[in-house]
Amino acid sequence: MTENEAPDSHLPMLATPQAERLRALVAECARARYGAERDFVLVGDAVERAGRLFPLANLARRCAAAPEGDWPALVDAHFAALADASPGGESAEELLAGTCLRLVPADAVGPAAPVHAREVAEGLRLALALDGPDSVRLLTDEDVARAGADELWAAARRALIRAPMRHEEVRLDGHPVLYSVYGDAHSVATRAVVLPEVVAEVTGRRMPDAGALVAVPTRHLLAFHPIVDGRAADALGDLATYAVRAHDEGPGPLSPRVYWWHDGRLTSLTDIDDAARTIEQRPPRELVDVMKALRALDRAGRLDSGRPGEAPTDSFAAAPTDSFADALAGALAHAESDPDAARVETWDAWVAAQQRGTALFAHGKDGEPPADDGEFAPEDDAARAWLDAFYLTLVTRDRERTTRLCRVPLDTLRGGAPVDDYVPHWIDVLQSHWLRRPVDDVVDRLVTTITASHPDVATLAPKDFLNLVDYQPVALFHRLLTHDHEAFGEALAEALVQHAGYWGESGAPRARVALGPLALACLAYDMDFPVRTDLPYLPRYLLNRQRLEVAPG
Repeated sequence: MTENEAPDSHLPMLATPQAERLRALVAECARARYGAERDFVLVGDAVERAGRLFPLANLARRCAAAPEGDWPALVDAHFAALADASPGGESAEELLAGTCLRLVPADAVGPAAPVHAREVAEGLRLALALDGPDSVRLLTDEDVARAGADELWAAARRALIRAPMRHEEVRLDGHPVLYSVYGDAHSVATRAVVLPEVVAEVTGRRMPDAGALVAVPTRHLLAFHPIVDGRAADALGDLATYAVRAHDEGPGPLSPRVYWWHDGRLTSLTDIDDAARTIEQRPPRELVDVMKALRALDRAGRLDSGRPGEAPTDSFAAAPTDSFADALAGALAHAESDPDAARVETWDAWVAAQQRGTALFAHGKDGEPPADDGEFAPEDDAARAWLDAFYLTLVTRDRERTTRLCRVPLDTLRGGAPVDDYVPHWIDVLQSHWLRRPVDDVVDRLVTTITASHPDVATLAPKDFLNLVDYQPVALFHRLLTHDHEAFGEALAEALVQHAGYWGESGAPRARVALGPLALACLAYDMDFPVRTDLPYLPRYLLNRQRLEVAPG
């Protein structure tokens, strides 16, 4: 394909030279009808004039089907029809049926275009618009008075939510995932005002409590990143670059800013100095505090301990390694090709991870970890590593190592990277139960754990991670402790639904196996609970012990 044959980026029904000729004809016709060139703006796929938008797509389709010699007549006829069309006066019923929402640049709405609009964020206003086949007219106060403001805004919002959209994930090595929403419709970017619905439709998960970062560089583009962990800081930089580039290059520019959607509001994070021609991101203190409190996931899918030089990633290879994090990731990654854990190689990987994990907590003199172990540094997350190792011993049924772990002093696990209080409380519950301490003591510790894990109390773990992942084994243990078989089965099913809801389509090994629920299910199975062995995220032959083999000491 030559350059002359390539489709135009804004009017793809025409080759680029054809689209340029059509725009020249449109500009000539518009100047003849509307006067000075400053009265209208010709963008890639439309003409804008006095608050009214005239898309060129339908005209371009007609031209594509006609000889180029007929194009001047087609352009004249097109604008003659627009001139004859009513510029207003529609009935209330017509307005309610055809009105939609449109984001417009703040400087596009002023005395020269007295339209009915609301300010939604710095640099953006939200207007009511009447869609037609060849034009989009922004409604005036007079229009709105005929149908009622509340009724029109509600109808326009419903229409926006129903509008179809296309979307994709943007994943680059070492970068957090961005979600891109795009399309030919002029309402694509406007969906930022109903972002929770967009997030649910695109990701399959609800909007996080911390909100999302979002950019609307043109009418046809919207990009966002849900704020669920510490990678949001990197996503802000990526979105800023994307917003400026798309705003400068795309048709229908809206804003080069990045916004924070939170509690129903869009807050600009971008400081634009027109005189110095600079653009900087200056998030407010509230967002900075939120991002500092959130932590990313490490290579094993745990909350990142913050070790320098280790970037989180969503893809892992099932390869042997000396690191517990990598050994665990390798074991979990086997579930992609062997979801039932039917192969001996899968079993060997689980045993290797379990042995590597428990070796971290082998005690030297006076209950202290041996000085030459080398795995844990002061900043490491010993408590979460202990939980992973403990879960692995339950799955592999290595009772001796489970007991060893339960004798590790709790104070030893409180060092290193900070964790919410519910984490050591949960470890205390597991150790107390396994070492057969009085049931009343175990119950008291469990109540303390449940209280400390309330989202209003815990401040370090992202709330989604806490509710959908971390709390699920606690809920299962509660049913295990009461020997309520039916309630345990219901809680297990719910834990797997929550696991799927949190991880979605992530390629992280932790997404493929619900490790905590699997460990509690193995414990329940060994206590003769009627545990189903055909559930997702629970490798069948690990749960029912059929893959169990003698592990080397």
